[in-house]
Amino acid sequence: MTMETVKEYTREDLTVVWKPETCSHSRKCFSGLRSVFDPTKRPWVDMSGAEKEAIINQVKQCPSGALSYRMANATENPSTPEPMTVEVNPTGPLIVKGDFTITHPDGRVEQRAGRTTLCRCGASQNKPFCDASHKKIGFAG
Repeated sequence: MTMETVKEYTREDLTVVWKPETCSHSRKCFSGLRSVFDPTKRPWVDMSGAEKEAIINQVKQCPSGALSYRMANATENPSTPEPMTVEVNPTGPLIVKGDFTITHPDGRVEQRAGRTTLCRCGASQNKPFCDASHKKIGFAG
């Protein structure tokens, strides 16, 4: 059983969490806030690059759930589960929002929360998650 890679970047009471294996490479993070999210730099997340609210707002745009955040003061970041919804991207992944469970072919069970992008084209090298392979193969759903 392999453990998922999780990277954390903290500034004061705000921590941004990144799960690289879950990333669908939509580019929304660095397209929207390059001063914080810059894939050409190491580390690629610079928490000093913007105000906390701007960082939080950008993290919320992550379609795959690879980026999330937490506040040291839990009352500022309530964990009320959102109802599960599934959006079909006509030329890309299924975007699942909410809490759900994935049972992998090897029997491993994984709890997911927030947003997750699932491969719909069949070309992902990180199934069941989308890795943006649909762009390479010209998937038209």
